[in-house]
Amino acid sequence: MGKLDEILKASHWKYDYVFIDEAHRFRNEITQGYEQLHQICHGKKVILVSATPLNNKIDDIFSQLKLFQIPKRSTIPGILDLEQFFQSLKSKINKYSKDDPRYMLAVKQASKEVREKILKYVMVRRTRSSIQKYFAEDMAQQGLFFPEIEDPQRLVYEFDQATDNIFNQTIQLIKRMTYSRYTPLLYLKTPLPEFEKQSQRNLGAFMKSVLVKRLESSFHAFRNTLARFVASYEKFIAMYRSGTVYISREINVFALLENDDELRLLELADQQRVEKYDAGLFRDEFIALLENDLQALKQMQDLWNQVETDPKLTEFMAQLKKNKLLKGKKVIVFTESKETGEYLLHHLDQKYPGKIFFYSSSGGLRHSGDSCSGANQAKDIIRANFDPSHESPANEVQILITTDVLAEGVNLHRSNIIINYDLPWNPTRVLQRAGRINRVGTAHSRIYIFNFFPTAQADKELGLEDNIKAKIQAFHDALGEDARYLTDEEVVTTHDILGAELYKRLNDKNLLQGEDEDERTELEQLQLLRKLRDEDPALFERIKKLPRKARTGRAWNGTQFDRLITFFRKGNLKRIYITNGDESSEINFFEAADILACEPQTSRLPIPRHYYELLDYNKDAFEQANSGEPTGRSRGGGRSNEKYLLQILKSNNILYYAGYTDEDEEFLRAVRRALEEGVIARNTAKRIKQQLDKEKDANPLKILAIMRKNIPASLLEEKPDTAAQKGSNKKEVILSEYLQGGHKHEI
Repeated sequence: MGKLDEILKASHWKYDYVFIDEAHRFRNEITQGYEQLHQICHGKKVILVSATPLNNKIDDIFSQLKLFQIPKRSTIPGILDLEQFFQSLKSKINKYSKDDPRYMLAVKQASKEVREKILKYVMVRRTRSSIQKYFAEDMAQQGLFFPEIEDPQRLVYEFDQATDNIFNQTIQLIKRMTYSRYTPLLYLKTPLPEFEKQSQRNLGAFMKSVLVKRLESSFHAFRNTLARFVASYEKFIAMYRSGTVYISREINVFALLENDDELRLLELADQQRVEKYDAGLFRDEFIALLENDLQALKQMQDLWNQVETDPKLTEFMAQLKKNKLLKGKKVIVFTESKETGEYLLHHLDQKYPGKIFFYSSSGGLRHSGDSCSGANQAKDIIRANFDPSHESPANEVQILITTDVLAEGVNLHRSNIIINYDLPWNPTRVLQRAGRINRVGTAHSRIYIFNFFPTAQADKELGLEDNIKAKIQAFHDALGEDARYLTDEEVVTTHDILGAELYKRLNDKNLLQGEDEDERTELEQLQLLRKLRDEDPALFERIKKLPRKARTGRAWNGTQFDRLITFFRKGNLKRIYITNGDESSEINFFEAADILACEPQTSRLPIPRHYYELLDYNKDAFEQANSGEPTGRSRGGGRSNEKYLLQILKSNNILYYAGYTDEDEEFLRAVRRALEEGVIARNTAKRIKQQLDKEKDANPLKILAIMRKNIPASLLEEKPDTAAQKGSNKKEVILSEYLQGGHKHEI
């Protein structure tokens, strides 16, 4: 992540392939990192490696595809315009609200289409269950095994009546706040462009999420966050009353999210002062909203000054002492808050001196109050104590406390226990955390995951699960189901998961395994072919030499009507259709394999007269499906920023300006082509639009200069068509099978 700039600047580096590990970190296009990586990957062969490529939306897949596919000139067979394909799926999903049962059905159907029409051509996927099923002998020969994940266990901490009342009041106060200190531009008397309004709303919602997440993380972290919010509001109000306000129009929310140090997050928000405003430019309501927010924050401070206990910490310490699975074992504790981690270190170090280590983005700590050791030194201590492959193993650290900076890219499987001290709002994060210990090569046969959940001693008539779900729902409601704080198009993962659903997923063993019970894999057919090759090479050779247009017939009990199943190929496009003589429909590989499967002694039937009539139905369906695909470059499509830029470049005063050099004209033609094909990264298009919006009546040469400043020349080079694009467009019938139903046709 820290080397992308260096790679872009090093023009002497020559490379043909880009390997991207932990590729899911680049699933969001509106980041500087994605924009840089997109430029690095352009025109190269790209291999992405990830355990969790799909985080929350099908757009996650689209973003990663664009690192090696031209969106509107794809090489994926049958899908020329990827943007159009994904937009169509999103439209089908967005027809329903998230609480509509049809919503999940639409999501499942969209996921199926992505798998069958996109991913089967570009992804190799191996789940643990499929490897255990189809490569059991290979694993046994190598002495390998996968540990079994036990059902996640709940660690429940209870609020007494007074604390529960304070919690509920706090949630209401958090919801009541406007976060106006972080959205000042919304209160200017002059209207803002929509993108700036959204940027302000994003930051306000982000600051609300900081409060909610710290409240759930630990009372200690929440109190500290409240103090910083109060100080920030007081300074801002004093600045406003002085008559001058300094504000940043651009705060990189993504950069804030990458940092697990919440103190630093708020400092960044305060420090980015780049524009000066007279206080008289703001509407009268602004100062009143600032004062109301400050009053709410101080009211929360007063409430939490009454709380002298920490039931979550108390339960945690008790579990470490009495739980047989935890007592004396190597344990990894994850938290989203650096301050919560330091708080746990302080208390655990008193109980288990010398056996605790805390790691965050700042480095490592052995004892509370020590200065942090550097990241490299700290990681070596962690590896020595938790990575079985370390050359000098140590056994000094029993409990490792860490933020999510260790949720990826490290081996910690000398331990087999993870405790999620925070509620992991993103269930994908749970899988990533578990992946640190759920690894081949572990000595442990079982993996244990513990999740902390809040509840209340009151309301005894409620079941424990209902009470926990109600608490999670309270956090969820405080965040706001539709709040967006990353981009105008992205919803925070939390907001897509209601309390009950999040609780269910966090306690789902299959989630932690990363398995999809319903998904089939081509390994079942590969295993069959492998067995044939090894045990019956003559039959294997016969199959290999089957001629094109191979056809046969047999009786089929699947229906009373006759059917014909046909496998077509056109270049790299492969599709299978089945018809009954009235209509033809496409089926996937597994459906076809199930229909074609039969016993070796099955009698072969001769081909009937109406075989060719049935074949024509399937041919027509195949041709119609292909003709429905875009056959040329998509013109003028795409998202709003790209459309906006294309409209400007195609306007008469820009298109026919007489003051361009030949080089200028060639550059602008290349930019138009790149926008039409979706080659320009979304972040780049957004930044150009923002700069153009600030220019009033910009002349053609100014527009040209902005384009040149923001669009790398490497993205505008015409890349030669790949072999896949040049592949044969000849339609071939590979094989057909006539399936005779219950009634007979004349032969």
